[in-house]
Amino acid sequence: MAPARVNAEKQDADDELEMKVEKYSRGKGADLKALRDKKLKGQLAVKEKLYGQSAKAAAKAEKWLMPSEEGFLEPDNLEKTYRFPQESIVKEVDILSSRKPFDMILPVLGPYTIEYTSNGRYMLVGGRKGHLAMMDMLNMDLIKEFQVRETVHDVAFLHNEQMYAVAQKKYPYIYNQHGVEIHCLKEHGKALKLQFLPKHFLLASINSFGQLHYQDVSTGEMIANYRTGLGRTDVMRVNPYNAVIGLGHADGKVTMWKPTSVKPLVTMLCHHGPVTAVAFDRGGHLMATAGVDFDRGGHLMATAGVDSKIKIWDLRKYEVIKSYAAPAQSLDFSQKGLLACSNGSQVEIYRDFGGHDYRLYMKHRMMKGYQFGKVLFRPYEDILGIGHSMGLSSILVPGSGEPNFDTFIDNPMETTKQKREKEIHALLDKLPPDTIMLNPNFIATVRAPKKKEKKTKKEIEEEMEEAIEATKNTEHKKTKGRSKPSKRAKKKEEDVFRAKRPFLEQSKEVEGRPDKKQRIGEGVELPKALQRFSKKPQS
Repeated sequence: MAPARVNAEKQDADDELEMKVEKYSRGKGADLKALRDKKLKGQLAVKEKLYGQSAKAAAKAEKWLMPSEEGFLEPDNLEKTYRFPQESIVKEVDILSSRKPFDMILPVLGPYTIEYTSNGRYMLVGGRKGHLAMMDMLNMDLIKEFQVRETVHDVAFLHNEQMYAVAQKKYPYIYNQHGVEIHCLKEHGKALKLQFLPKHFLLASINSFGQLHYQDVSTGEMIANYRTGLGRTDVMRVNPYNAVIGLGHADGKVTMWKPTSVKPLVTMLCHHGPVTAVAFDRGGHLMATAGVDFDRGGHLMATAGVDSKIKIWDLRKYEVIKSYAAPAQSLDFSQKGLLACSNGSQVEIYRDFGGHDYRLYMKHRMMKGYQFGKVLFRPYEDILGIGHSMGLSSILVPGSGEPNFDTFIDNPMETTKQKREKEIHALLDKLPPDTIMLNPNFIATVRAPKKKEKKTKKEIEEEMEEAIEATKNTEHKKTKGRSKPSKRAKKKEEDVFRAKRPFLEQSKEVEGRPDKKQRIGEGVELPKALQRFSKKPQS
């Protein structure tokens, strides 16, 4: 019986591994038997083999390195998940999870905005009337609380919880975890929104005049300062996939920026009215350590506008995948692809049920009179943080957080030594601003040569001199009656001019000067009154 049991267990393990391999496979492979080209057949065979190996490696990594699985709400029969209240969800979860949802009523200093660190352990809270606080969400301890006595527009953590930036009434300020002011960033002006790019150590801000600033917080150098030219906006979000900043504007456009470009990389007309919120999907990049490359990460963008529409876009094609007739003041994607939309005193959460089919998953409504501000999913936890006009709230959203974390990337239980080592490694691995682009996969690849690449003026002059020398050195055959010195000199001049002519035309194109001796009627469309004076082509 023992060998039979071992064989049965082995068969079950193989079947389980086969299912996971199918999950990570790239679909049906190419039909190699129908191909006649031997070279193409060999190349496709090698590629199919590599695809199979990567799927198998990903399946093994999921089995051994990622033992935990996310758990979603599962309805019975005709039940709907969006009808489950928070009270019934809290009753069914474990003791530790039941302590995480809370309501903190602070009616005097609101509305509030919130921010989490990348590992989800610390939360930064900013009240519009100057109240700032930092909390350890793992132990539910208040680390520091103080009052700046002026308006607070936004808050943002820098590379870790040791420093954070606050956009105040006149300028952004940087504080340490003890609430001590370290820097005053006067060059940013009256900043309305802040975003931090952790891999580049850049603090980005948009001020009340529509100016976009990038500042390196490791050296203090101002990297870029651009006028967007589209007016005041407080809608700003960074795409974690490629570190491109997305701005929403009052004319319904969404623009995408990088610090090395004066003009926006992309300008999209998303709504027939002002854009109220923008969010980028942050899923996919978390699993890169396991050898899996998900297409979902960084390719989805959600926008909301005053025209009471929420749209989900595929940034690879710049097309709308899904559209909902609902207003939203704040949007956020979770690590597992859930989308939270807040409006008034209600928040709705949508889930992808496969093939970008986003449907309503959960609802949460608070007392009438509460106005939701910023909604933000807590990393590595099934928690949605809400900053509203009457304080702070935290609700349970099953299946929103990544259940497995890589301690080399984000570790919620890291020690002081690990924090120090991580900070040093992050500074050593800091990327230059030039590496920010729409498709970061182009980095470390060879640029394909263009079909018609324009030459510089110096290169054209060098080639012209070579052609003239070659023309002068050519010897013509002597002909009777045509070998006089004057005729030979004239013929040589004609050859030199003929050799120079194409290079002179190229230099005119480089300098941007059109040919002045262009005949009237050749490539120029004249008004009807003057067409009778143009020279007609001979038939």
